[in-house]
Amino acid sequence: MSINVIIAGPRGKMGSAAIKMVNNEENLNLVACLDRKNNGKQLKDISSQSSLDVPVFENAEECFQQVNADVLVDLTVPEAGFEHTKAALNYNIRPVVGTTGFSEEQIKELSMIAKRQEIGCIIAPNFAVGAVLMMHFAQLAAHYLPDVEIIEKHHDNKLDAPSGSAIKTAELIKDAREAKSQGHPNERELLPGARGAEVDGMHIHSVRLPGLVAHQEVIFGGSGQTLTIKHDSYNRDSFMDGVKLAIEKVMNLNELIYGLENILEINQPENDKGLGK
Repeated sequence: MSINVIIAGPRGKMGSAAIKMVNNEENLNLVACLDRKNNGKQLKDISSQSSLDVPVFENAEECFQQVNADVLVDLTVPEAGFEHTKAALNYNIRPVVGTTGFSEEQIKELSMIAKRQEIGCIIAPNFAVGAVLMMHFAQLAAHYLPDVEIIEKHHDNKLDAPSGSAIKTAELIKDAREAKSQGHPNERELLPGARGAEVDGMHIHSVRLPGLVAHQEVIFGGSGQTLTIKHDSYNRDSFMDGVKLAIEKVMNLNELIYGLENILEINQPENDKGLGK
């Protein structure tokens, strides 16, 4: 079965990679793009990397009314991504969202709409399968090494800090350990922000530099030892296997799923009690 796809954010680096991926897959069919400008043009008119006669729309509702689509892939910014996702759900188009920075309230609202419409939606802070495995392994490690800090590094055009992946990692670790304060109880920052953001007692540090794409280290400390779980994305192609998987999986869902790990078979077997248990 062919899946008709709309891509929001076609001129961005992630959007360009997604267009290439969709165009190379026999079961996927690119039918339109959403862009903040260039309404009425064709994709080939706005992208030097594409020769496709695919219509470009500025208005999401106009696009959803005129185009027969199954899935919206949104790779834009939080403000536009939220409105696109909400509109898509209301038009029974299944969103696959790589935009990070949604608030908890926004995710709850989108979840309610997806439940009401009984259609699938996937929001993933990170589409790189290796990054999802890194988060999963970090959650396992937190059971045994609860002292942890997160360092995430991204390109200098990224708008949100910390990254959605770092926040998601912290949430998973939070579920696996007791909250605790880390560092000396009397420590003080000589420069504000030197210790990074704090979530449940753990610290998150954000680095933004040209030349980086998406990188994260989760560093655990214990008596006489450290454990570092690290993932690096060197180009946007690293995210495309996850985007493709999400497009295919969302067709069989009737609710909102947050996090790519929830559509991967990476959960521990129920009879696995863990080390030393």
